[in-house]
Amino acid sequence: MPVVRGKEIEVLFSASTIARRNLELAKDIASREYDDLLVISVLKGSFIFAADLIRAMHDVGISPEVEFIMISSYGSGTESGEIKVLRDIDNDVTGRDVLLIDDILESGKTLKHTRTLMLSRGAKSVSIAVLLDKHSRRQTEVDADFVGFECPDYFVVGYGMDVAHAFRELPFVGVVKDDA
Repeated sequence: MPVVRGKEIEVLFSASTIARRNLELAKDIASREYDDLLVISVLKGSFIFAADLIRAMHDVGISPEVEFIMISSYGSGTESGEIKVLRDIDNDVTGRDVLLIDDILESGKTLKHTRTLMLSRGAKSVSIAVLLDKHSRRQTEVDADFVGFECPDYFVVGYGMDVAHAFRELPFVGVVKDDA
């Protein structure tokens, strides 16, 4: 197990496994034949996944416009809290197909809120792509259209995901274990 910041990290999904899955997701997205696609990365956790998935989408012939929205629902802990839009998108979504990209679908509150927001602004459609789906934690009716991996009920870090702003830089998804 790798040791980072004095903590052992058990690898759940390796960098190479994630890269292969991103290409498969891009092909699935391409099969939908979206029109005037706007990709919105939900920050902060999705930034690495979104970048890699968007590059994979390019490799299969999709050239979307890219935007960012910052939604806060965690703060510095691990429990989901109130949803706030900290940074909104600049583009008009009226009549456009929108693809929300997020790191993990857990409670569903953030993505349901963001999907509803985009639809209320006139988006033609709003699809969701997530790296991880932790269905056991769902608190609202929302599902992702594109899922990288089903995630066991662990608090995961790496590949953009953090605990108290640590471990985002890891090229894999893992679970923090006891002190090394």
